[in-house]
Amino acid sequence: MAGGVIAWITGKRSSLFSRYISLAALFIDFIIVVFIYFRNGINLDKTWLIEYNTNWIPRFGINLHLAMDGLSLLLLLLTFFIGIIAVLISWKEIQTNTGFFHFNILWILSGITGVFLSMDLFLFYFFWEVMLIPMYFLIGIWGHENRIYASYKFFIFTQASGLLMFLAILGLYLVHGNNTGTYTFDYQQLLVTPMGSAMEMLLMCGFLAAFLVKLPVVPFHSWLPDAHSEAPTAGSLILASLMLKTGAYGLLRFVVPIFPNAAASFAPVGMALGVIGILYGAKLAFSQTDLKRLVAYTSVNHMGFIVLGVFAFNELAYQGVVMQIIVHGISTGALFIIAGQLYERMHTRDLNKMGGLWEHIPVMGGIGLIFVMASLGLPGLGNFIAEFLTLSGVFKSSILFACLASVGLVAGTIYSLRIMQKVFYGRQNSEHKMKDLSIRESIALGSMVIVIIYLGIFPQAVIRTAKPSIMKILNIKEQSFDSKTRKVDYELFNSVIEKEVSKAEK
Repeated sequence: MAGGVIAWITGKRSSLFSRYISLAALFIDFIIVVFIYFRNGINLDKTWLIEYNTNWIPRFGINLHLAMDGLSLLLLLLTFFIGIIAVLISWKEIQTNTGFFHFNILWILSGITGVFLSMDLFLFYFFWEVMLIPMYFLIGIWGHENRIYASYKFFIFTQASGLLMFLAILGLYLVHGNNTGTYTFDYQQLLVTPMGSAMEMLLMCGFLAAFLVKLPVVPFHSWLPDAHSEAPTAGSLILASLMLKTGAYGLLRFVVPIFPNAAASFAPVGMALGVIGILYGAKLAFSQTDLKRLVAYTSVNHMGFIVLGVFAFNELAYQGVVMQIIVHGISTGALFIIAGQLYERMHTRDLNKMGGLWEHIPVMGGIGLIFVMASLGLPGLGNFIAEFLTLSGVFKSSILFACLASVGLVAGTIYSLRIMQKVFYGRQNSEHKMKDLSIRESIALGSMVIVIIYLGIFPQAVIRTAKPSIMKILNIKEQSFDSKTRKVDYELFNSVIEKEVSKAEK
């Protein structure tokens, strides 16, 4: 946040200052998180690697409570890595109001960071809104032709769903206070809030509204292609790689642990929505002629695997979900960068005006091929691990949904190969004289290539780090099932005893 303010102030004097300050702020954050990762490399089984908790507004039970576990650590590594890439690839693209642009970039990332660390639900909602407003400015000021429409649509969808979540947070606060006498927004205390099944389902739906819209899940997805197609390249990168993942994080961190029984009841619907997103997203992606809209719909397809895995409720599926969060951020983010670079060179995103570009830009074509293969799930790249683990976990819960989702892999192959065919292969539709990747662009995309290959060969780095968090979520889930079962058995036992007593009395 401080870096964003300084970048804005210095940007009035020199746009170069704002770029360097943004890059420096993100590098410092990234180095800090890497240090935390290696410092805790042998102690990742601790509940919280780092925790900070102090009173903020004690009268209402609001604390400045931040904590990091393995799941948060992975997501922060992704956040700052993508943030550095976003600054690098916008170096030449953004030439107006550069100070305010970098202010918005850094404040979006600040909001995302806060979402991944907040252990107080009031603080969580505060950061949820912090990341929303700068993205609205990013699309509305530096976007393309229909940027005003896209920014309004993005704001209305996400703000309306966020307000429903805020009402659910207030409801949870009041229910916990009425039942326990302690009014608090603290995550740890709200985990054990006693509530009836109807109230649990109602409050969970408020949280689901925000998280499913943010992912997004069909039929709440229509804001995404408009936002992506009109946003600048850095905006599309952050939106796809990070902001969508806040919805997935919310499902894992809040929906399943706080509302376990309601989540179990909702699971068939949730898995069905995931499968619909996988199949429908692939179909819509294949039908697009705008390259950025095509890549945007691939996110709907890939986010379907996350929703499907979350409601499978087993370790394999959750390992796949965490992997999908990370690798989708890398692979789809890279495809948006390539789409942005092509637009800078050709001033069009129309696939029908492309074709045969490999001859002119072979380096970009080779890197594009790697990420297209990652998107379709080629073994040896990170996406294959994510989808394989997710489907293996879903198969344990529902063979039908696992089989339907597998069909989505075939559909994903079709739209992914279409990208290569229409852009880099095939007949050359027009004469394009363009430069290949610059050193700056090569560094940005090359680092993403290294990460996606590393995760495909050595996924244990992610799985091992996230395992304590995953097991904690699943243990909370199982304990809630046990208590619910004990309650049902106890009531059944009482009813049987009452019948036997009445018979004896007669």
